[in-house]
Amino acid sequence: MTIEHTLHDGAKPTRIQWHFMKGTALPVAVHTWELPIGGSEGLHTHPATGDDALEELYILVAGRATMTMDGVDYELQPGDSMLAQPGIEHDIRNTGPAPASVILIWGRPGTPMDWTQWVTGRKTHEANLGHAPTA
Repeated sequence: MTIEHTLHDGAKPTRIQWHFMKGTALPVAVHTWELPIGGSEGLHTHPATGDDALEELYILVAGRATMTMDGVDYELQPGDSMLAQPGIEHDIRNTGPAPASVILIWGRPGTPMDWTQWVTGRKTHEANLGHAPTA
């Protein structure tokens, strides 16, 4: 099911699809957003601490967008991602000629996970260090 909602005083309503709202125990929400031409989330900040602290991961799937983070604009193309950590002022705006599709994953920050216990995490970590991946 998809809803339309104007987020944080954004420019226009955004179409929002919530994935697995009741079907997962993961401590995150997963949405697909469709920002209309000229649409935006609205510049906002989540508290850095406490029960209302949120961390948000944005992945642009289609279209073009500009992400503002702490007063700096970043031009996004499909496949680009941005992380809005708690306490950081942020907004995403559709700056393209067509609707922009965004995957948004958000939740309360917690203890960082050591992903290297899994092969894909270990290989990615080693590749970032310049080492040859191991099995």
